Amino acid sequence: MTIENILKQRSESKCELCSSDSNLSVYEVPASPDQTAGCCVMVCDTCRGQIEDADTVEANHWRCLNDSMWSQTPAVQIMAYRMLNRLAASESWAQDLKDMMYMEEDMVEWAEKGIALEELESIQTVDVNGTPLQAGDNVTVIKDLPVKGSSLVVKQGTAVRGIRLNDNPLHISGKAAGTTMVLIAAYCKKM
Repeated sequence: MTIENILKQRSESKCELCSSDSNLSVYEVPASPDQTAGCCVMVCDTCRGQIEDADTVEANHWRCLNDSMWSQTPAVQIMAYRMLNRLAASESWAQDLKDMMYMEEDMVEWAEKGIALEELESIQTVDVNGTPLQAGDNVTVIKDLPVKGSSLVVKQGTAVRGIRLNDNPLHISGKAAGTTMVLIAAYCKKM
């Protein structure tokens, strides 16, 4: 039996978050411990779109979490927790619902891991002026920077061409003073 068939049966062919029965698809919960049906939820296009693009979230649509947060399915609880967390900053009812949720410790870890991953992905790498940096950009160092583990100092005004972005959005890497190194993006200015 495929994951989709398992989820259709489990959800009774309805969105497990809002109970809509149209345009359903399988959504794998980010930062899941495995890739089984237990780590996926059946969602409608509306829920999927708002989960994947935080800018399109309509708070009133998510009042449905008042019911789905009590699901016995861990993946549904995780998604309810994450969406309530996203809404809690602007909606007091969402914070109230999140405070009422009860989840096992390992479930909270899974939920928080996804929230942390989402926050990391939403942070852009920017220079000293707040200009977004992309791989391949050229930057100039704005102050003398000592290089850890050596006596080398990268001087103010040094050009770093063809930068690469790292997992940490606060850092960039590139070749400066003949050596490839990691630099703090806030000490660079896009050329």
